Amino acid sequence: MFQFCPPQAQFLTERISQNDLQWKSISQHSLIDIFYKAGKMPSVQQLKYLVALADSLSFSRAAAMTYVSQPTLSMQIKDLERRLNVVLFERSRSRVALTPLGEEIARKARGILAEVADIHALARTQGRGMGGTLRVGVVHTVGAYLLPLVVPALSATFPDMRFYIREELPNVLLTHLDAARHDIVLSPMPIVRTDLQTIPLYEEPLMVVMPRNHPLSSHEAIERKDLKGETILTMEPGHRLAEQVSELCEEVGASLSYDYEGTSLDTIRQMVAMGMGISIMPALYVRSEVRREQLVIARPFRGGAPSRLIGLSYRAGNPRVATIRKVADAMRSALHQDIEEVSVP
Repeated sequence: MFQFCPPQAQFLTERISQNDLQWKSISQHSLIDIFYKAGKMPSVQQLKYLVALADSLSFSRAAAMTYVSQPTLSMQIKDLERRLNVVLFERSRSRVALTPLGEEIARKARGILAEVADIHALARTQGRGMGGTLRVGVVHTVGAYLLPLVVPALSATFPDMRFYIREELPNVLLTHLDAARHDIVLSPMPIVRTDLQTIPLYEEPLMVVMPRNHPLSSHEAIERKDLKGETILTMEPGHRLAEQVSELCEEVGASLSYDYEGTSLDTIRQMVAMGMGISIMPALYVRSEVRREQLVIARPFRGGAPSRLIGLSYRAGNPRVATIRKVADAMRSALHQDIEEVSVP
């Protein structure tokens, strides 16, 4: 069923003392030391409130994220600070900001919550084989064009598994993967993180998308040099695709449009149809949306086309590694058998 919707580290903290706050360097396990010195261990739920407020920097949004009232969340954050005898957040009428110590404790809290989620996942899957729920995070430029191609294979291979799928920006995906809100993430590679494992899924070429009346539309394939002087539309910063297109523009002498940066590939396609420029788009998006479009047309690059590699990432300590690898294998098999636009490594 599908539903869309640390290594060893050194950091600074405050010595727990009512009269003498000092900075010192502490090790990986010192967050627990802080809790014990403070006299009371915080609850897991309080750590969830802490992380939600650290992520949103808004009491109202954090309360909504954790399904409690704003006064309840505020009271629990104050109680956590009292238990630890430290200030985690700076508060004013106009803003909420993490203190340096608050940033470090929130980072450690994310790791603790991930470990707790892994314990629950291990318990849920004990004796259940390939059942349970797998929480999937996927970047906007991948999800809607990949998932329809692999969902039938996943449903057939894992009839007892429920997939919860959520689209987010790349940096948000990794933050939520760290916090165990996602079990796996589907996104462009590379992801250089020693605490994450990645499995390459497929490589897809990028294609030139332009209005049907554009001079280059008469070409069967586009040389890179043909893009010189063209205005190129692409995604807003934060997407790996935007970085690739920017690098290509610099290479060929094209102009990257800063007047409009898209939040979705669909919006960019509409801007291309209006004659605001041309774009560079992934092959699976072209297959899904451009080929049936009347106002725009796609052309491949001649010779070595730029491409992007899409992979599956998961936390190295995830207890469901065997299940995750079988999910990746099912995706790769479906793409290899049926989708000629991509290559499966």
